[in-house]
Amino acid sequence: MNAPTGRLADSLVLPQPYLLFLGDTVEASYAKTAFGLADWAPDRCVGEMAIGGCTVTTGLERLSPADARAAGARSVVIGVANQGGVLADSWVAALIEAMEAGLDVISGLHVRLASVPALAEAARRTGQRLIDVRTPPAGIPIGNGRKRSGKRLLTVGTDCALGKKYTALALHRAFVQRGLDADFRATGQTGIMIAGGGIPMDAVISDFEAGAAEILSPDAPDAHWDVVEGQGSIFNPAYAAVSLGLLHGSQPDVFVVCHDPARTVILGMESFAMPSIDEVIDLTIRLGSRTNPAIRCGGVSLNTSAYSAEAAEALMAAESERLGLPVADPIRGGAAFDALVDSCLA
Repeated sequence: MNAPTGRLADSLVLPQPYLLFLGDTVEASYAKTAFGLADWAPDRCVGEMAIGGCTVTTGLERLSPADARAAGARSVVIGVANQGGVLADSWVAALIEAMEAGLDVISGLHVRLASVPALAEAARRTGQRLIDVRTPPAGIPIGNGRKRSGKRLLTVGTDCALGKKYTALALHRAFVQRGLDADFRATGQTGIMIAGGGIPMDAVISDFEAGAAEILSPDAPDAHWDVVEGQGSIFNPAYAAVSLGLLHGSQPDVFVVCHDPARTVILGMESFAMPSIDEVIDLTIRLGSRTNPAIRCGGVSLNTSAYSAEAAEALMAAESERLGLPVADPIRGGAAFDALVDSCLA
């Protein structure tokens, strides 16, 4: 599914299948790692576990660590990607229980698992591994801006956690189904767990962001497509640096704007209003043309999970008419998504 990208891909051999840990999460958007794995790698997930207070579920069977181990699980994955990538004190006892049941612990958080003394001690005592996926490869160069061969598509967003990974995975799958030579390039912890390789862009030092994006999608045959998972938003007050480095380094020929029409403010930063789709298209072209003057918008991906089928269809049709671009929800698929794929490949 994903061509090797160097040392990180070579070093990642994650113990599967997974038990998905939801902690005490009450906001589904923060459990995107668990949902991403349940949706795109269900054959590698045996169930989920949570602690008191959790109101989120992936729909998988809720299991104890011992039951999950008996069902074949080899690791517990922290399925939460919260603000700041922190590990809550309230999760530690459950993770220790998982190690005592024979499961390794996999994390995509910023905090290193071994930096938590209780987890480090439990790992020594049980012999289980603490695996941090959010570790970039060594030796990343600074970006050079050299135009590379091959074709690239980048998903960009009006905000975080609204469908950039899902859109990239759906487009990659559609490209492959049409017989095209294509790779999904993962840039976040969930995508890396799904694909088995990639670079965690938000863990890369800022000076090397563009360089990391360049080595993530290297020179390729002219007809080859790299479908690059976007991160954050160039309008996000906290995370725009990652988004801009990814845009410059990936040099996309085509980008798709991902948006949640039900969201009115930036997630977790309620004093900031969401940018419009039009603003994202305009600024992405102006900034992206710095390294690829031929950059263009292929269309829009709407996350219509909060809408009925009829309302979603009407909204997508209206937005397509207003923007003059294909607008689709990749999860719903159908003719609208086929039109989006056609536009990206045109």
